[in-house]
Amino acid sequence: MGFLKTYQRQEQSSLKQSLAGSPLIAYTDDILRLFDQGWARLLNHGDFLRWRAGFESLPENSTADMQCSDVIQVGSVTDTVLNPLAIETALQALRPWRKGPFALFGVYIDTEWRSDWKWQRVVPHISPLQGRRVLDIGCGSGYHLWRMWGEGADLVVGIDPTPLFSLHFASIKRYQPQAPVFLVPTGIDEMPESMCSFDTVFSMGILYHRREPLAHLIRLKELLKDGGELVLETLVVDGNEQTCLMPHGRYAKMRNVWFIPSVAMLKIWLERVGFFDVRCVDLNTTSIEEQRVTPWMTFESLASFLDPDDLSKTIEGYPAPQRAVMLARA
Repeated sequence: MGFLKTYQRQEQSSLKQSLAGSPLIAYTDDILRLFDQGWARLLNHGDFLRWRAGFESLPENSTADMQCSDVIQVGSVTDTVLNPLAIETALQALRPWRKGPFALFGVYIDTEWRSDWKWQRVVPHISPLQGRRVLDIGCGSGYHLWRMWGEGADLVVGIDPTPLFSLHFASIKRYQPQAPVFLVPTGIDEMPESMCSFDTVFSMGILYHRREPLAHLIRLKELLKDGGELVLETLVVDGNEQTCLMPHGRYAKMRNVWFIPSVAMLKIWLERVGFFDVRCVDLNTTSIEEQRVTPWMTFESLASFLDPDDLSKTIEGYPAPQRAVMLARA
């Protein structure tokens, strides 16, 4: 299976080493099992052959310089004998690219989401990540994992069960094999219970997809050590502590949106499950400039999910997506 199989084995070994040097060592076998199971699902995916062809066509450089700024940048166009068109063709085989942006060897990947904008809203408010063990729930392609490492985290683990995201992450990690940054292809429900091991846990864009939001918050708390910080970013609606929207059918064309609380109700939820020092540090309405169609994600995006005559409403007539960043301590 070429370099992809080699990458998988190397990543498993590196993950094992990194866990051995941390309080997470007790969960090494569980996490490695989840890693293997996730990769098995990837190898059985119907689009795997297309994805593998793209991944295997990327430059074979074992390492390359990296910048973890607004654009996660690996190498430059002068680092490889391959021309930019060949690199772009390889990366296009891994579409759709949803979270970013990235640049590989001079090829800019203009992802659907400007994830750098979210990071700019979040990072000024959180506890410094220097020296911390960090977990990102639903990490997508891993864009924010690299930003967390860039802020000085000692160990960064992301989890996301979506198969393509593992290859997006691998397309970057293959050039930084020694970085203590990992994506485990699994979901929060599969993680070991009561780990209480991470200094910071991020859950961004997940809560409204959960049928039992309080159960999700409890699981987040169980992953944090005492005094650890939760960074929760989620959809909210205007209103008081009794306000919560449960869409009838779809919300912004999404089928799996269950509960969208007000900030006041969300604060009560967090406190009821045992978090303290709960506060909202940012409130932002998602714009069609932040989430949009690009050559790297050609399906429908936010502009198609909103009422064309009134962008303050979704196509179904609900309030347009508004996102809050909540901080809390375990």
